Amino acid sequence: MFIQTEDTPNPATLKFLPGRDVLGKDPYPVHLNRGDDVSNAPLAEMLFMIPDVSSVFFGSDFISITKSGDAQWKHLKPAVLGAIMDFFVAGGVPMTDRIAAERVEEHEYEGETLEIVEQIRELIELRVRPAVAQDGGDIIFRHFNDSDGTVYLQMRGACAGCPSSAMTLKSGIENLLRHYVPEVTRVEQAV
Repeated sequence: MFIQTEDTPNPATLKFLPGRDVLGKDPYPVHLNRGDDVSNAPLAEMLFMIPDVSSVFFGSDFISITKSGDAQWKHLKPAVLGAIMDFFVAGGVPMTDRIAAERVEEHEYEGETLEIVEQIRELIELRVRPAVAQDGGDIIFRHFNDSDGTVYLQMRGACAGCPSSAMTLKSGIENLLRHYVPEVTRVEQAV
Protein backbone atom coordinates (compact mmCIF):
# COMPACT_ATOMS: atom_id res chain seq x y z
CA MET A 1 0.00 0.00 0.00
CA PHE A 2 1.29 3.44 -0.95
CA ILE A 3 0.14 6.50 0.97
CA GLN A 4 0.77 9.90 -0.56
CA THR A 5 1.29 12.97 1.58
CA GLU A 6 0.70 16.58 0.68
CA ASP A 7 1.62 19.75 2.46
CA THR A 8 -1.24 22.06 3.34
CA PRO A 9 -1.18 25.84 3.77
CA ASN A 10 -1.15 25.14 7.51
CA PRO A 11 2.41 24.12 8.50
CA ALA A 12 1.04 22.21 11.51
CA THR A 13 -1.10 19.96 9.27
CA LEU A 14 -0.25 17.30 6.69
CA LYS A 15 -2.71 15.63 4.32
CA PHE A 16 -2.44 11.83 3.94
CA LEU A 17 -4.02 10.14 0.91
CA PRO A 18 -4.31 6.37 1.43
CA GLY A 19 -5.72 5.73 -2.06
CA ARG A 20 -9.09 4.50 -0.81
CA ASP A 21 -12.30 5.80 0.69
CA VAL A 22 -11.96 7.11 4.20
CA LEU A 23 -15.57 8.04 4.96
CA GLY A 24 -17.29 5.55 2.69
CA LYS A 25 -20.74 6.73 1.67
CA ASP A 26 -20.87 9.49 4.28
CA PRO A 27 -20.40 12.82 2.47
CA TYR A 28 -19.72 14.90 5.59
CA PRO A 29 -16.16 15.25 6.88
CA VAL A 30 -15.40 14.50 10.53
CA HIS A 31 -13.06 16.54 12.72
CA LEU A 32 -11.81 15.06 16.00
CA ASN A 33 -9.52 16.57 18.61
CA ARG A 34 -7.41 14.72 21.12
CA GLY A 35 -9.68 13.97 24.06
CA ASP A 36 -12.89 13.66 21.99
CA ASP A 37 -14.93 10.47 22.11
CA VAL A 38 -13.43 8.30 19.37
CA SER A 39 -15.19 5.04 20.21
CA ASN A 40 -16.83 5.01 16.74
CA ALA A 41 -13.64 6.04 14.96
CA PRO A 42 -11.04 3.29 15.37
CA LEU A 43 -8.55 4.93 12.99
CA ALA A 44 -8.67 8.17 14.98
CA GLU A 45 -8.24 6.15 18.18
CA MET A 46 -5.13 4.55 16.71
CA LEU A 47 -3.74 7.88 15.51
CA PHE A 48 -4.26 9.53 18.90
CA MET A 49 -2.04 6.85 20.42
CA ILE A 50 0.81 8.66 18.68
CA PRO A 51 2.15 11.44 20.89
CA ASP A 52 1.88 14.93 19.35
CA VAL A 53 -1.15 14.16 17.12
CA SER A 54 -3.53 16.89 18.25
CA SER A 55 -6.36 16.51 15.73
CA VAL A 56 -7.57 14.22 12.97
CA PHE A 57 -9.79 15.26 10.08
CA PHE A 58 -11.41 12.64 7.84
CA GLY A 59 -12.31 13.75 4.32
CA SER A 60 -13.83 11.54 1.65
CA ASP A 61 -10.47 10.15 0.49
CA PHE A 62 -7.93 11.81 2.77
CA ILE A 63 -6.89 12.24 6.38
CA SER A 64 -5.49 15.53 7.65
CA ILE A 65 -3.35 15.27 10.75
CA THR A 66 -2.50 18.29 12.86
CA LYS A 67 0.53 18.08 15.11
CA SER A 68 0.86 19.73 18.48
CA GLY A 69 3.28 22.41 19.57
CA ASP A 70 6.92 21.93 18.75
CA ALA A 71 6.61 18.43 17.27
CA GLN A 72 8.49 18.01 14.01
CA TRP A 73 7.01 16.27 10.99
CA LYS A 74 10.29 14.47 10.24
CA HIS A 75 9.76 12.50 13.48
CA LEU A 76 5.95 12.30 13.47
CA LYS A 77 5.26 11.51 9.80
CA PRO A 78 6.74 7.95 9.79
CA ALA A 79 4.63 6.97 12.82
CA VAL A 80 1.45 8.38 11.23
CA LEU A 81 2.16 6.66 7.89
CA GLY A 82 2.79 3.37 9.68
CA ALA A 83 -0.42 3.61 11.70
CA ILE A 84 -2.55 4.43 8.64
CA MET A 85 -0.94 1.66 6.58
CA ASP A 86 -1.29 -0.95 9.33
CA PHE A 87 -4.91 0.03 9.86
CA PHE A 88 -5.96 -0.29 6.21
CA VAL A 89 -3.86 -3.40 5.49
CA ALA A 90 -5.60 -5.10 8.44
CA GLY A 91 -8.95 -4.25 6.81
CA GLY A 92 -9.99 -1.64 9.34
CA VAL A 93 -12.98 0.62 8.80
CA PRO A 94 -12.16 4.22 9.85
CA MET A 95 -15.67 4.98 11.11
CA THR A 96 -17.78 2.16 12.56
CA ASP A 97 -20.76 4.45 13.02
CA ARG A 98 -21.45 8.08 12.31
CA ILE A 99 -20.14 10.26 15.11
CA ALA A 100 -22.84 12.53 16.47
CA ALA A 101 -22.83 15.64 14.38
CA GLU A 102 -21.70 18.70 16.24
CA ARG A 103 -24.58 20.90 17.19
CA VAL A 104 -25.07 23.66 14.74
CA GLU A 105 -27.32 26.44 15.82
CA GLU A 106 -30.05 26.47 13.23
CA HIS A 107 -31.40 29.85 12.33
CA GLU A 108 -34.86 30.24 10.88
CA TYR A 109 -34.82 32.08 7.58
CA GLU A 110 -37.88 33.20 5.67
CA GLY A 111 -38.76 34.82 2.37
CA GLU A 112 -36.00 36.77 0.64
CA THR A 113 -33.47 35.96 3.39
CA LEU A 114 -34.12 32.24 2.90
CA GLU A 115 -33.37 32.63 -0.83
CA ILE A 116 -30.13 34.47 -0.05
CA VAL A 117 -29.04 31.77 2.42
CA GLU A 118 -29.80 29.05 -0.15
CA GLN A 119 -27.61 30.88 -2.70
CA ILE A 120 -24.80 31.22 -0.16
CA ARG A 121 -24.98 27.54 0.81
CA GLU A 122 -25.02 26.44 -2.83
CA LEU A 123 -21.94 28.55 -3.66
CA ILE A 124 -20.09 27.20 -0.65
CA GLU A 125 -21.05 23.61 -1.45
CA LEU A 126 -20.23 23.74 -5.17
CA ARG A 127 -17.34 26.21 -5.39
CA VAL A 128 -15.68 26.63 -2.02
CA ARG A 129 -15.77 23.25 -0.25
CA PRO A 130 -14.05 21.34 -3.10
CA ALA A 131 -11.21 23.88 -3.17
CA VAL A 132 -10.82 23.86 0.61
CA ALA A 133 -10.85 20.03 0.61
CA GLN A 134 -7.86 20.06 -1.74
CA ASP A 135 -5.96 21.80 1.07
CA GLY A 136 -7.06 19.15 3.58
CA GLY A 137 -9.88 21.07 5.22
CA ASP A 138 -13.53 21.93 5.16
CA ILE A 139 -15.75 24.97 5.56
CA ILE A 140 -19.15 25.09 7.20
CA PHE A 141 -21.86 27.73 6.81
CA ARG A 142 -22.98 28.89 10.27
CA HIS A 143 -25.17 31.99 9.90
CA PHE A 144 -26.21 34.90 7.71
CA ASN A 145 -27.02 38.17 9.44
CA ASP A 146 -29.41 39.92 7.04
CA SER A 147 -29.33 43.18 8.99
CA ASP A 148 -25.70 43.90 8.06
CA GLY A 149 -25.00 41.30 5.32
CA THR A 150 -22.42 39.30 7.31
CA VAL A 151 -21.86 35.60 6.56
CA TYR A 152 -20.33 33.53 9.35
CA LEU A 153 -18.30 30.48 8.30
CA GLN A 154 -16.23 27.96 10.22
CA MET A 155 -12.98 26.53 8.88
CA ARG A 156 -12.10 22.95 9.88
CA GLY A 157 -9.33 20.44 9.32
CA ALA A 158 -6.11 21.87 7.90
CA CYS A 159 -7.85 25.21 7.47
CA ALA A 160 -8.64 25.66 11.16
CA GLY A 161 -5.90 27.77 12.66
CA CYS A 162 -4.10 28.08 9.34
CA PRO A 163 -2.17 31.35 9.03
CA SER A 164 -3.69 31.97 5.60
CA SER A 165 -7.30 31.15 6.57
CA ALA A 166 -8.14 34.79 7.31
CA MET A 167 -6.90 35.76 3.86
CA THR A 168 -8.84 32.87 2.30
CA LEU A 169 -12.02 34.07 3.98
CA LYS A 170 -11.53 37.74 3.11
CA SER A 171 -9.87 37.71 -0.30
CA GLY A 172 -11.30 34.55 -1.74
CA ILE A 173 -14.63 33.56 -0.25
CA GLU A 174 -15.84 37.05 0.62
CA ASN A 175 -15.15 38.29 -2.91
CA LEU A 176 -16.88 35.27 -4.43
CA LEU A 177 -19.99 35.62 -2.28
CA ARG A 178 -20.19 39.40 -2.75
CA HIS A 179 -19.94 38.93 -6.51
CA TYR A 180 -22.77 36.41 -6.78
CA VAL A 181 -24.90 37.52 -3.81
CA PRO A 182 -24.96 41.34 -3.63
CA GLU A 183 -26.65 41.24 -0.21
CA VAL A 184 -23.45 39.85 1.31
CA THR A 185 -21.21 42.63 2.62
CA ARG A 186 -18.56 40.65 4.46
CA VAL A 187 -17.50 37.20 5.67
CA GLU A 188 -16.34 36.47 9.21
CA GLN A 189 -14.84 33.45 10.94
CA ALA A 190 -17.36 31.83 13.28
CA VAL A 191 -16.03 30.71 16.63
